[in-house]
Amino acid sequence: MLPRYFSVLIAAFLIAGQASASDSPLRLATTTSTANSGLLDALLPRFTSETGVEIHTIAVGTGKALRLGREGDVDIVLVHARAAEDAFVEAGYGVDRADVMYNDFIIVGPKSDPAGAASKDSVAEVLQSIYDSKQPFISRGDDSGTHKRELILWQSAGKTPAGGWYREVGQGMGKTLQIANEVDGYTMTDRGTWLAYQSKLDIQLLFEDDPPLFNPYRIIAVNPARHPDVNYTGSSKLIKWMTAPEAQKMIGEFKIKGQQLFVPSAVDSN
Repeated sequence: MLPRYFSVLIAAFLIAGQASASDSPLRLATTTSTANSGLLDALLPRFTSETGVEIHTIAVGTGKALRLGREGDVDIVLVHARAAEDAFVEAGYGVDRADVMYNDFIIVGPKSDPAGAASKDSVAEVLQSIYDSKQPFISRGDDSGTHKRELILWQSAGKTPAGGWYREVGQGMGKTLQIANEVDGYTMTDRGTWLAYQSKLDIQLLFEDDPPLFNPYRIIAVNPARHPDVNYTGSSKLIKWMTAPEAQKMIGEFKIKGQQLFVPSAVDSN
């Protein structure tokens, strides 16, 4: 009689724990670019209104977002660094990965463009010219998706940036743009954050439209098998909602001063 009583009690606690997790606010770790651009402010209130699921957003670099997911400190991540995402999923920390949208990276810098970035034919040539001229380059230096891609691009250009001209500031994209503006330097940014900030800055867009600058975003639920207390029910709802036609249409129609910031890209993915 006693063992059966304890079995029922344990089952009741497990059910209560699952219900508690699914009723709790959904913890979303996302990139500073999606937050700085204003996109999530446009999307998430609609999600909450339609589903009743409250969302707590943590805007950090992709590297930190994935670390929070590995520790079970968030329920879901929205990130943009494929190699890091692959490692996260393959290690069993993430499930149900889905494409959401994309934009691109661009190189911005001083109007005078002393490195001649605007005249180059590839991003590798742009970085080569900045390296050779030792013009100030402001790197996020924060293990974000943008920082990860920047380092890959330097490597592809055959250069290892170092010295006083290359500054790793450990900041989000908006702050990095402001610092580049203050020192009249160059930096790499996602287009969405640039469009959100450009009216406040003197630096200009100097280089764009090179395939290595393609910047896709994906959403990944934290694996409940790894962290049973995560709100997997809420994560599943958000993934389904973000990849459905209505939200995809909202993403495509989100603009600043008539310019589209992100292109919807939801497809079956893994």
